[in-house]
Amino acid sequence: MAGHSQFKNIMHRKGRQDSIRAKQFNKIAREITVAAKSGLPDPAANPRLRAAIQAARAVNMPRDRIDRAIKSALPGAADSANYEEMRYEGYGPGGVAIIVEALTDNRQRTAPDMRMIFSKNGGTLGDTNSVGFMFNRCGLIQYAASVASADAMLEAVIDAGGNDVESNEENHDILTNTDDVAAVRTALEEKFGPPNAARLTWKPQNLVPVSGDAAESLIKMLDALEEHDDVQNVIGNYDIDEAVMKKMAG
Repeated sequence: MAGHSQFKNIMHRKGRQDSIRAKQFNKIAREITVAAKSGLPDPAANPRLRAAIQAARAVNMPRDRIDRAIKSALPGAADSANYEEMRYEGYGPGGVAIIVEALTDNRQRTAPDMRMIFSKNGGTLGDTNSVGFMFNRCGLIQYAASVASADAMLEAVIDAGGNDVESNEENHDILTNTDDVAAVRTALEEKFGPPNAARLTWKPQNLVPVSGDAAESLIKMLDALEEHDDVQNVIGNYDIDEAVMKKMAG
């Protein structure tokens, strides 16, 4: 999630894989439920649900867990939950801008939790749109790096009508206009198969270099946000010093 790759999940820096996987399943299950409620509970006719199910499959989420998440969105379901989509914005250590996307069934719980995480780690939670102007809304389609070389993916994305590709040793992150996500995804699926993720996100207009103590505090804050059950995505305009990343990973 540092520097050039804003879309890497912080979980890759941490060793508690079992706990992280359980939280990841819970977060994806919420997205599946919300996606199924927002449209038809049929992935063939609901692009958001189809993307959520593919994200679940990418992390080997059990099929029965996926089915339960879909069923919980149906009217009269015994375990039905009403999740609200919330966005929290503020500043972290080093003056970086942070956007947090959440799905919550209790905003009176989530908002104070966000405020506490920000303040406890040297940040400040602001109002909605307090930092959003520093980002551009765009589409993100993600493939594993193994599906194609960086050059081959770039060529395919250009042909499909995408805007850019950020490739690293783990992923290809394809950026599109907000209205083009479905079309670009369909074109890439014909060539590479289903992506690991396809959703809207926030692209920082500029990155803020962060190092030293500020970088360490920022990483702790990002970890705390990512670990919160209600948080789905965390995006920031930071570029963390590589030496700090190695120190924290160790």
